[in-house]
Amino acid sequence: MPGVALAGAVALAADLLHRVPGAATFSPMILAITIGIAVRNLVGTPSFAGPGIAFSMRRLLRSAIVLLGFQITLARLAAVGAMGLFVVTATLVATFAFTLAAGRLLGVDRKLTQLIAAGTSICGASAVVATNSVTEASDEDVAYAIACVTIFGSIAMFSYPVLPHLLHLDGTAYGLWSGASIHEIAQVAAASFQNGQRAGEIATVVKLARVMLLAPVVLALGVAPRAGARRGSKRPPLPWFAIGFVAVAAINSFVTIPADARSATVTLSTFLLTIALAAMGLETDVSRLYAKGLRPAILGGFAFLFIAAFSLTLIKLME
Repeated sequence: MPGVALAGAVALAADLLHRVPGAATFSPMILAITIGIAVRNLVGTPSFAGPGIAFSMRRLLRSAIVLLGFQITLARLAAVGAMGLFVVTATLVATFAFTLAAGRLLGVDRKLTQLIAAGTSICGASAVVATNSVTEASDEDVAYAIACVTIFGSIAMFSYPVLPHLLHLDGTAYGLWSGASIHEIAQVAAASFQNGQRAGEIATVVKLARVMLLAPVVLALGVAPRAGARRGSKRPPLPWFAIGFVAVAAINSFVTIPADARSATVTLSTFLLTIALAAMGLETDVSRLYAKGLRPAILGGFAFLFIAAFSLTLIKLME
């Protein structure tokens, strides 16, 4: 309980800070891991909090991912249309593959490369922490990957709104591009709604379609043998929470859930994710993070440029 309470207090502080003008640009999850890192490295994390912090990073995290299914319905996916689903799926697969290949060329650790690939191609910090449930990278790797997707997602958030006119994108095309390529859902909303209500609505739905693809990606990573593993070696455990995510999304598609109840599950999911990221921050040693150097950041930059260019090219070819 002490560790969960400490992570919860950091999460609550992040939620309150998120309400301050100027800080609202960043999601509570990003603020939580930042505050957690500051506490760990400036004050120190008490040893008695260890078990609760570990519980928050695993059990609470997986419960939050299952609850994310309440944000998805098959009707929303259908609203994206065949072209939109193709752009989203092709962009995700191509970006993930490109990032893995670029990570090998740059000599970035395989686990950190997978986290950056997931965060860039799927849904930012949420994808990083979900993917880490099966890759089992260090807390410093998680923090580094989240820093990458936060920085480059923020660059996209501020730069995208000035590009539709230069790129000759109407509201529909701009919404599709924003939703298919910007990292965090909060960043997608901030960038897309600046170009009109229609662009914002399309971008939000397209982004949720990307979130839906989190489950098959995590499942694939969970059941695939480890690279270079010997024959008969143990595989990563099957990520049942990803199956739970799909099951909840299916229930949400066919069962009428009161709006208040659905809203409560979304709020709870966000807060649980925020607690999990606060716990990761409380376990992150900045000196170990700094020791990883600039190559992972360069990889994150390449991945960002690739997802933006690839998705835009697909959209232009299909106009």
